[in-house]
Amino acid sequence: MPSFAYVALDAQGQQVSDYTDAANQSEAVNTLRSQGLFPTSVKEQARTTKVKAGKGIKKITTASAKGKSISIPFLEKKTIKSATLMVFTRQLATLIDAGLPLLRGLTVLGKQEPDPVLKKTITQLAEAVQGGGTFSDGLSSHPKIFNKLYVNMVKAGELGGVLEVVLNRLAEFQEKAQKVKGKVKSAMMYPAIVMVIAVIIMGFLLVFIVPKFEQIFADMLGGKPLPLLTQIVITSSRVVQHQFILIALGIGVLLVSFKFLAASPKGAVLLDQFMLKAPLFGDLTRKNGISRFTRTLGTLVTSGVPILQALNITKETAGNAVISSAIAKIHDAVKEGESIVRPMEASGVFPAMVISMVDVGEETGQLPEMLLKVADLYDDEVDSAVAGLTSLMEPIMIVFLAVVVGSIVIALFLPLISIISGMQQ
Repeated sequence: MPSFAYVALDAQGQQVSDYTDAANQSEAVNTLRSQGLFPTSVKEQARTTKVKAGKGIKKITTASAKGKSISIPFLEKKTIKSATLMVFTRQLATLIDAGLPLLRGLTVLGKQEPDPVLKKTITQLAEAVQGGGTFSDGLSSHPKIFNKLYVNMVKAGELGGVLEVVLNRLAEFQEKAQKVKGKVKSAMMYPAIVMVIAVIIMGFLLVFIVPKFEQIFADMLGGKPLPLLTQIVITSSRVVQHQFILIALGIGVLLVSFKFLAASPKGAVLLDQFMLKAPLFGDLTRKNGISRFTRTLGTLVTSGVPILQALNITKETAGNAVISSAIAKIHDAVKEGESIVRPMEASGVFPAMVISMVDVGEETGQLPEMLLKVADLYDDEVDSAVAGLTSLMEPIMIVFLAVVVGSIVIALFLPLISIISGMQQ
């Protein structure tokens, strides 16, 4: 029979870890619950050394035990990684689903949380709940960590008495969003790395190699004109050597200008329109945006958030100004009593298949379920797009690197051919 290593909480809220034998993970969880334990982690694992209850758990030390820590308010970190928030949500959902009260669950997670920002936030949430406030009100006081999507879903769960269900949905939503985000990042990483390598190689050749060849050409050709390609490379080398500071400042100005452009409403729309129509990456951006829109809206409506409020939240978390504008028009149409389908068609953002599935969902009264099905479908589409883009980018980047380096090498060898020919004559 398989062995399962578990970490659980006893009736006093103390953390214990040990092994238990069961046919599967579900049976192991049921066995632990029957023993009065609240499992937080159950994984199949071969027995190594017996872990006694209470051992193997890191002792929590407070800042006061080590001495007072000095913090500067404007330098203090106030955000956390999305992966950290995802783990916290899943752990809290597991504890509440196991029957642990919300306050006890927050207290336990606060003690074992390694991230200092989230640890402090959990402590403040526990204090707010203990003081009689609602969990959602506590979350809303930390907008840099918990966005409106998170807060409103928790509020709907509290009103419906299904907080553990909503937290599980939130955890699943975050896990899938993180998975898609990771795949999109991996697709962008390869060309970025190749570009950096190309810049480094070009810089090395222009700064250290080309000047030496320039001196050789001057000595051996005696002022004869160089090929055009060689002249361009030598001129580029001189510019890089003598105007490096100006080039760096120019790049800095471009980056800052781009940042300001992206921050302005009109600039964000222009950039997002370009991203949706860009070669190679446009299709991936569109599919990722549709997946995010449908999953967010479907998760909110399924959790009990009113449709108009859900559309407002989805608009703010769309991640693309063009899609966000389309959602705003959908919101206005629904507010006037119209269907979602007509403004979706008018926007030109959503494919016909998505519009048809949403139309069927509205007619059958299963819009949330249909939205989540569209999201699952487009998650698969994103996977396929990432795989196709990666396979396509590899040869393109290799050819790009070969052209960049090859052009410099050819430019340096053209005069050498003339020198060798002259020596032979």
